[in-house]
Amino acid sequence: MRALFVVQRYGEHIAGGSEQCCRLFAEQLVGRGHDVEVATSCARNYTDWENEFSAGQEQINDVLVHRFPVDRPRIGERFSALDATVVWGRQPTPLATQERWAAEMGPRTTELPGWLADRAPDFDVVIFFTYLYYTTIFGLPAVAGRAPTLFQPTAHVEPHLTVPLFDRVFRLPDGYGFLTVEEADMVNRRFGHRAVEEVVGVGSDLDLEGDGARFRERHGLGDAPFLLYIGRVDPGKGSLEVYDYFVTYKERNPSDLKFVIVGDPVMDLPDHPDVIGAGFVPEQEKLDAIAACTVFLQPSYFESFSMALTEAWSLRCPALVQGRCRVLAGQAERSGGAIVYDGFPEFEAAVDLLLSDAELLERLGANGRAYIEDRYRWDDLMVRYEDLLARVVDAFDVRGLRGSLGR
Repeated sequence: MRALFVVQRYGEHIAGGSEQCCRLFAEQLVGRGHDVEVATSCARNYTDWENEFSAGQEQINDVLVHRFPVDRPRIGERFSALDATVVWGRQPTPLATQERWAAEMGPRTTELPGWLADRAPDFDVVIFFTYLYYTTIFGLPAVAGRAPTLFQPTAHVEPHLTVPLFDRVFRLPDGYGFLTVEEADMVNRRFGHRAVEEVVGVGSDLDLEGDGARFRERHGLGDAPFLLYIGRVDPGKGSLEVYDYFVTYKERNPSDLKFVIVGDPVMDLPDHPDVIGAGFVPEQEKLDAIAACTVFLQPSYFESFSMALTEAWSLRCPALVQGRCRVLAGQAERSGGAIVYDGFPEFEAAVDLLLSDAELLERLGANGRAYIEDRYRWDDLMVRYEDLLARVVDAFDVRGLRGSLGR
């Protein structure tokens, strides 16, 4: 198969979950003998979409990447004013205003839709990742009807999904690929079913290993227990809230417990002697952190799938997850690998329980590992993914036949 992925950012050092997910699927397809290309922006940072990569082509792990320049970076004040009207306003806005909002959302790559329209027939299938950004909102209409399209929206519960502009976008693709049953249920309630759809998930590498002692020595942790969060320091990720929870917990329960944060600091947290910010680290150091931690913490309210959580489970790490996120609560329930909390009292009780029960920690970690082995082996998952792509191509052919018969 010749497959083209379309995504807002792409690269080995791009930290976004949807972008990592896209790269993993692209590289897995290449590893199975498919010819894979990617169309994306020159941006590295999603907050302003500044061009940091060179426009043109490059090879990344045998994937041919086409980069298109962002012709106008996002300006915070201008975008925020439109966002307040389109997403948070009480009255529906005209379609032209919604499209202007989408353009300001970015990354505004005005060369991309035309390139996609011209090149789409060269591919057996075109796969769009993430519903929210310019690359999909303007790219999918350029391809629909010209080539089979699979849409992997990586959607979660948020007000942006209610914008009427997306009624059109979500009805264009020939098939959907979802990450969890919760994402599938939400999208189908909002937009209706496609003839072809599949809950695919994201695969995990079961051979990963981390050196916990090395991480503890590097960050001066000694034998102290610690909670680990991997992700952006960003209000939407729940990291600010859980920082406050941890500080309050330590005030009420003095101990040597630490909180370690691995990821991009989109915003700064107040200094605290028991909070260690490691920043963005190499992949192996991230695995070392997981191997070292006492409990893996996932506090996000907005997830379509948590790759960090499944990676932690692949290393037999017990977890504590945000109960107000249906996706995380569902993953915890299905796996038996995590405790769910909702609000500070439950967070405090859960941390007390986990720190006092070594057998529970071991059982949660073992359950998480068994869940990953059963559902998220890459080899098994990619067989289903290839079948999904084939069904998308068949659905496109059927729609074309119906159109020709109608004429």
